[in-house]
Amino acid sequence: MYGLREEKYEWLTRNDFIKENYKQIEPQSPYYFFVKRNTEKIKQYLEWKRIDEIFPVNSVGVVTSRDNFAISVDKRELKNRLLQIQNPSQPDEVILQTYNLKEKSNWKIKEARQKISNIRNLDAHIQEILYRPFDKRYIFYHKSLIERMRHEVMRHMLEENIGILFTRPSKPNYKFSVFASNNLIDQCVVGNKSAGAGISYIAPLYFYSKNEKKNPKHGMTIMMVFDEEETYGKKPNIPPFIFEKLEQVFKNRPSPEKLFYYIYGVLYSNIFREKYSEFLKIDFPRVPFTADFKLFNKIGALGKELADLHLFKSKVLAHPIAKYQGEGDNDRIEKIIYKENEQRIYINKDKYFEGVTTEVWNYHIGGYQVLHKYLKDRKGRIMEDAPRYCRVVTALNKTIKLQEEIDNIFQEVEKELIQF
Repeated sequence: MYGLREEKYEWLTRNDFIKENYKQIEPQSPYYFFVKRNTEKIKQYLEWKRIDEIFPVNSVGVVTSRDNFAISVDKRELKNRLLQIQNPSQPDEVILQTYNLKEKSNWKIKEARQKISNIRNLDAHIQEILYRPFDKRYIFYHKSLIERMRHEVMRHMLEENIGILFTRPSKPNYKFSVFASNNLIDQCVVGNKSAGAGISYIAPLYFYSKNEKKNPKHGMTIMMVFDEEETYGKKPNIPPFIFEKLEQVFKNRPSPEKLFYYIYGVLYSNIFREKYSEFLKIDFPRVPFTADFKLFNKIGALGKELADLHLFKSKVLAHPIAKYQGEGDNDRIEKIIYKENEQRIYINKDKYFEGVTTEVWNYHIGGYQVLHKYLKDRKGRIMEDAPRYCRVVTALNKTIKLQEEIDNIFQEVEKELIQF
């Protein structure tokens, strides 16, 4: 029952208790559900390794507390803001008012401006960040502006890496989602908090020792303290016992990448998501590991195709299924309208994207309707990245097809499982 206390009392007064209308339940550990559940399925699911046990180094995404200033879709626009901060002729009050910045007990504009003014190379701190699904932006990744940098984990994403994104839901109405990134991530990239998703986590596939000095990403200056006993290089963010068990069963040791892609493929199965939906709403996902090496590789191959699509590495994206059309020179995103009968997304009365099916238009990741969200966040701006948007349409279309392929073989996964 939902509603005000008086409404509940009134309902109870009007209705009689009839024993036949109720079923006795015995809540069991660890979740103690107060509704009827298939407890046998619970026991099986709880035997599987949780994703944060498979990838123990993980963290929630970056929190700026001032996204509208510290993050931008345009790198030049972001740098111009920083140059204004560095300009001593601009009063603090003007900066605060212009960008609607609010001072807090742990952040003062004067102190932030002093720190930023001492930075000679602003570009060294401007990094790419995955802000929303398929929506890559730029962030000034520096403690002067960022409230929670999550640097201990995010520093691994400043190297060559790939990370899996997931959430611990805060409300039961959240629809399970995962995603992949090779950049820093925002705290809400696959976790629309208003949709009950909770904060987004990222688990990098590899972690780098603090003294790693080889091949930093362009624009990064890395300072280190060297320890002669520590080896240089990257290490898999996966406990050794996982590899040992898989090698014992498969008679073959899978690479960290193959393990990553298998997990990614499993978590994109609609059958998996529906079958275990009740558990995916309340905790991190758990992963069933098939004992069939060929099946492991098949799902891993499909998972790699998905990850390549989501990272914009897939060759499929070179031939987008959507086209940007229309007449005139008005490319401003004014009013977003999807016309199902035309399979078009209009951004104003003259310009539109065609070749967008209803299924693709309605596709959600992390509580976001991906195609609508991308345009909504750019409303009032000029559509400068139409080719990228067409590739997003293509990636979503192919994602749906790959999910169907995974579902065709997913039933085989649970026939024989590896016990850790």
